[in-house]
Amino acid sequence: MIFCRTFDLPPVNRKEVLRYAGTREETPEIARLLDSALAEVKPTLSGTVCWREFPLSRQDGMLDLGFARVRSTALNRNLQDCDRIVLFAATVGLGLDRLIGRYSRVSPSRALMLQAIGAERIEALCDAFCEEVRQTAQAAGLHTAPRFSPGYGDFPLAVQTEIFQVLDCSRKIGLTLNQSLLMSPSKSVTAVIGLGPCAGGEHSAGCQCCGKTDCIYRRTP
Repeated sequence: MIFCRTFDLPPVNRKEVLRYAGTREETPEIARLLDSALAEVKPTLSGTVCWREFPLSRQDGMLDLGFARVRSTALNRNLQDCDRIVLFAATVGLGLDRLIGRYSRVSPSRALMLQAIGAERIEALCDAFCEEVRQTAQAAGLHTAPRFSPGYGDFPLAVQTEIFQVLDCSRKIGLTLNQSLLMSPSKSVTAVIGLGPCAGGEHSAGCQCCGKTDCIYRRTP
């Protein structure tokens, strides 16, 4: 069964927005730009998530995720104590893309700030959803592994095709995938959350699973 829900987005983390914008210092000029962009974009944002649960098994060095079989050392390590997964897709909507497109032609600095706001907003939505999954799992005596998206480490981006099929993303939350595996709306995420019966050891996920250590958006552990 596919579940679908609209989430209230958490308060904006201004420091994260500025990090995505490539600046660490909130000068008065940047603060005015951020405030103005936030005021304009807020009515366009709507956080929606769809998800399904699948059994997880391993065979012949492959991970059977219930909807696809993949070979990924990084994902296998992340799911090492898990026997099922929650697969989800999340988006903050198409309105933001339209604003970014409009300002890309007339105000690149505003378009950049809108891009940064979108990046922070989709991450905040995913964090809120993952926390809800964690609390539900904890109540059932389970633990969760950190969310892990196609493209992290050696988890193939091509699995997006199967994800969009099994979650029916287009009909459920208006999220589409083109032939280049780019999502629309652009501020969207698909990911796997592992569920297991014991806490196990420390897991690495997200930036810590990526070999691109010189990325300006990389989070420190």
